[in-house]
Amino acid sequence: MFIIIGIGIILLYALLVFYVGWSGWSWMKPKVSFRFKLLYIITLIIVSISFILGRVFGNITILNVIGAYWMAVFYLLILLLPVAHLSVWLFRLTPLPRHRVEKWFGFITMFTLIALIAYGSFNAYTPNVRTYDVHINKEVHDIESLNIVMASDMHFGLLSGKNHAIRMVEQINALQPDLVLFPGDILDDDIDLYLDKGIDQILSQIQSTYGVYASLGNHDRHDGKMEELIGVLENSNMQVLYDDTMTINDSFTLIGRKDYSDTERTELSALVKDLDPSKPLILLDHQPYHLDTAQQNGIDLMVSGHTHRGQIAPAHLITGWMYENDWGHLQKEQFHSIVSSGYGFWGPPIRIGSRSEIVQIQVTFGE
Repeated sequence: MFIIIGIGIILLYALLVFYVGWSGWSWMKPKVSFRFKLLYIITLIIVSISFILGRVFGNITILNVIGAYWMAVFYLLILLLPVAHLSVWLFRLTPLPRHRVEKWFGFITMFTLIALIAYGSFNAYTPNVRTYDVHINKEVHDIESLNIVMASDMHFGLLSGKNHAIRMVEQINALQPDLVLFPGDILDDDIDLYLDKGIDQILSQIQSTYGVYASLGNHDRHDGKMEELIGVLENSNMQVLYDDTMTINDSFTLIGRKDYSDTERTELSALVKDLDPSKPLILLDHQPYHLDTAQQNGIDLMVSGHTHRGQIAPAHLITGWMYENDWGHLQKEQFHSIVSSGYGFWGPPIRIGSRSEIVQIQVTFGE
């Protein structure tokens, strides 16, 4: 069954690549040489499978970079080209010469593509700070408020690299946090890139009153044992909560869950069973599923990521359909859910309809 689905996906992708390639071929002037058109075909084939070749031949960096940008171009062209073709067809009803209409709509499509790539890159690499105010109806000894800074889905690796990490540390420290939370997808499936770029040393420079705490996401993985990955992250001056809990300063409790995709993760009810419910309970859970379960188990604040808010519109319509809260702040009685669109990105290094962000949560306590 999975083989049939896989073959179907490959065939669909091949047809869409053919559609993109045929559109470019049709737009070329008839005077373009056969040699140029042959080069065009070969280049399109290589680029369209570059993300596969990059892994097959030993994780070649240049091919992976080309593959990431190709996926951005491919996705946007699948949205733009049908509009361009429909417009050309409608203009056939006018007396304008057909070849001139095709030429100008080709230029419009190309310039729109370039503008969207530039705009999407800006959104991906210039994170903003989004602030939420949350009140937890519990008295906390010696603490009236808590300045929490949260970042998720950094996907540190090839394109979300050293400079992006430095920028994040500077932004976090400028907010003077009491507590820093990373609810998953710190890595992008490759621990070696994380270490080679020195991102572990960069993250260790984060300054926080009560420390830095993390849970793991579906991309926080590598070929070795999970204990090795957790050890690398904890060398970055963070505490990983892997289906674990920790009470801070005898004032509030953090709960970090394994990712939703992990079939062995502990039930939330078992994690909170022996906790003091009079203390604020803050949950790090990468994927924002089962908010009702968190509410019923007395969680006061749940921080998540994973959705990227679709990353590239109109995918936000899909995440909005999949999750009760796919981005932002949702309150249900005493329970607060905050989902970040993420600091980094996955795959194409662009964001359209969403923006990379750091989340600042101003928490106040007391009845």
